Amino acid sequence: MNPAPSDHAPSGLPAALGAYLIWGFLPLYLILVRTVPAFEFVGWRIIWTLPFCLLIVAIRRQFPTLKAALANRKTLAMLFASAMLIAANWFIYVWAIMENQLYAASLGYYLNPLLNVLLGTLFLNERLSRWQWLAVAIASCAVGLLLAGALTTLWISLSLAFSFAFYGMVRKQVPVGSLPGLTIESAILLVPACAIVWWYAQTPSGSAFGSDLWLSLAIVAGGAVTAVPLLLFAIAARRMPYSTLGFIQFMAPTIVFILGLTVFQEELRLAQLGSFVLIWIALAIFVGDLWQRSRRKTVPAV
Repeated sequence: MNPAPSDHAPSGLPAALGAYLIWGFLPLYLILVRTVPAFEFVGWRIIWTLPFCLLIVAIRRQFPTLKAALANRKTLAMLFASAMLIAANWFIYVWAIMENQLYAASLGYYLNPLLNVLLGTLFLNERLSRWQWLAVAIASCAVGLLLAGALTTLWISLSLAFSFAFYGMVRKQVPVGSLPGLTIESAILLVPACAIVWWYAQTPSGSAFGSDLWLSLAIVAGGAVTAVPLLLFAIAARRMPYSTLGFIQFMAPTIVFILGLTVFQEELRLAQLGSFVLIWIALAIFVGDLWQRSRRKTVPAV
């Protein structure tokens, strides 16, 4: 549990806003690398994330934490599992944005917090309140609506939601910080990432990296775009209540939804609109319940 921030402690709000603004506007960055096949881009993203992570680990003097995690076999095994999950999540998200499926991607991350609490109930013996069960039930209706009217994109939303929810659940069990954990995950994925980019380099079209200066710089920037928001998130998580951070989390999929409507001009089908409305109702109930619980905990006893 995060300690309650003191009156004189630095606020975590700027860091939280920075993290979710970067994640929300990520589709605009992906426009710059749209000519790169999604699978190849994820390979490059992993390759360039590792040096950025190592740089930040060095600045924050977290190498002892990194060394301790590498020496623990159980920790490494769990980070191997989380690395597979985050790699799948990255690939599906990048592919979805490049294929103009922003609504499906947005919906996946709206579903994520509701799926988190459900997985906590099923696997971590956590208990849901009646209001939270109602929110989960309404979200299930939203998924059912997509089954009826937007089945072709439902797999994107569910894959993103489940992969990131299971990733979060695994990482919750690993006694290592966000940034050292991502560094080890990137190192685990480095060999398959190198194999992917090598395979693309052997194709007739060749490697995307090195063919054009600006495209190559945009690919390198993928490392910073991955590592920096995670660092901001880690800072925010230490400085502010988790319930407040969870509320700000909805900023990112909302930005993605708005980008789909405006910049990408993706057609919004009736089933998708209905599903979003149900999800927003479910999230309003969910966040309202969290807010009430948070207020009850902070009311001093008389």
